[in-house]
Amino acid sequence: MDFLLAPFRYDFFSRAILVGMMAGLLCGVMGVYITTRRMSYIAHGLSHAILGGAVLSYVLGLNFYIGSGIWGFAAALLIQYLTGRKVYSDASIGIVTTASFALGVAIISTYRKFSQNFEAALFGNVLGVSPNDLWVVTGVTIVLLTLVFLFYRPLLFWCFDREVAQVHGVPVLAMDTLFALMLATLLVATLNVLGVTLIISAVVIPASIARLLSNHFGYMMVISGVLGAVISFVGIYLSYYFDIASGASVVLLSTLVFGCVLLWTRIQSRQKRHLPSLN
Repeated sequence: MDFLLAPFRYDFFSRAILVGMMAGLLCGVMGVYITTRRMSYIAHGLSHAILGGAVLSYVLGLNFYIGSGIWGFAAALLIQYLTGRKVYSDASIGIVTTASFALGVAIISTYRKFSQNFEAALFGNVLGVSPNDLWVVTGVTIVLLTLVFLFYRPLLFWCFDREVAQVHGVPVLAMDTLFALMLATLLVATLNVLGVTLIISAVVIPASIARLLSNHFGYMMVISGVLGAVISFVGIYLSYYFDIASGASVVLLSTLVFGCVLLWTRIQSRQKRHLPSLN
């Protein structure tokens, strides 16, 4: 038993487990909207855009969350603005995110003082989270889950069919802006934990698993959120014993679970097709 509980003797590991589970829960819930709306590209791109704000915040001596938050909100709103000005959404995302990421790389190549911080931003550093990070992720989790609860029906209409949503009185443009800001907040809060290169997997994979298991939107959100939290817990826990990067451990485990569920659902569907008809 002592062997199994050994990682929890360290405060940094307990914080990592708590932050990882909350990040997994939040990414799982938000990921259902993102995958249903086919917004994975904007989530991936916006995470790269926020990296530029993170680097600039470091150079200017600003608080990471304040600087990255402002930058992330500005990038999300700029993407929305360009999309409404006869620029295709994927082009808007490409323009804003690549320019912001390039700015971050340019600053790094000029200052050359924070390669370790840059590596953490790229690949995550869940075992290095501070008590301040824990409070930030906790606050963001509470706020975003509250918004999902309050705007569940409008966001559900908006998610599936914008035209029908507009007919039923849903302010589509307001929902666009609200979700873009929610997404930016999610990415800023979890960037230190998961990193730019791994964050999209935490958003996409649990939601994709949930979609394989259920066609009911509400159930999908519950399944995805629970899976995100459980996989984060197990992935970080296993990383202690296998001595590998915690973010990579979570991603590899979630991919393994996805593969197993995909295989199981395909076997189930084949068995149903070969069942003898009662007629």
